[in-house]
Amino acid sequence: MKENKVLAIVKGKEITEADVNVLLQNLISQGNSNFNSEEGKKQLLDELINQELFYFEAKEKDYDKEDGFLQELEINKRNILKNYALKKLLSSASVTQDEIENYYDDNRESFKTRESVKASHILVKDEENANGILKEIENGLSFEEAANKYSTCPSKAKGGDLGQFTKGQMVPEFENAAFGMKEGEISKPIKTQFGFHIIKLVDKQEPTVSSFEEVKDQISNFLLGRKQNNLYISKTTELRNKYEVKVYE
Repeated sequence: MKENKVLAIVKGKEITEADVNVLLQNLISQGNSNFNSEEGKKQLLDELINQELFYFEAKEKDYDKEDGFLQELEINKRNILKNYALKKLLSSASVTQDEIENYYDDNRESFKTRESVKASHILVKDEENANGILKEIENGLSFEEAANKYSTCPSKAKGGDLGQFTKGQMVPEFENAAFGMKEGEISKPIKTQFGFHIIKLVDKQEPTVSSFEEVKDQISNFLLGRKQNNLYISKTTELRNKYEVKVYE
């Protein structure tokens, strides 16, 4: 359907599909997607019709000439003008491609990914049990089957898979062992506060620097935000010197 399709007319005022979609998108942006259906859009159309009905009655009763309305109108005008002035100031900030590239070149270390490993484990209560499991693995039982059969960790359901992790996410004894292993290696029992672990190192990723293409939008947003913040501070300082400000303790 065309977005400008007229869905209703209230006393000569057209309500279009675009009007409904604007209201819908506003609700979705606020986290309310309950009206994102044909039935929901009909409810929104009814609401827009109701709003127009209130508007026409308000005009008919001269509500727009009452002191209460005029006071609210002035408050809203002031707030809109404040926001407009701030938006106008911030929109004057911009970031060039050279600035983005220079920041990337000067701060490459900050875009360096940390070393990470992917590991699986089998967790049991005592070392004797762990050694027995190791022997079964050496005799042909797959690590994943052993984890599913013997491990007391919930990861047993995934063959002991713990996923990818960086330093600082595991207890020190486990971490030191895992990061000191080679891909495909299976450890001897490692004792931690949780029990004894048999670790299999699945993959190891060395630290790498993210490419410019990967981080250019991130840099642009950071630099723009910094410029806008500096603009805001500079402008408010200028205005405080221009207009009298009294602060009472």
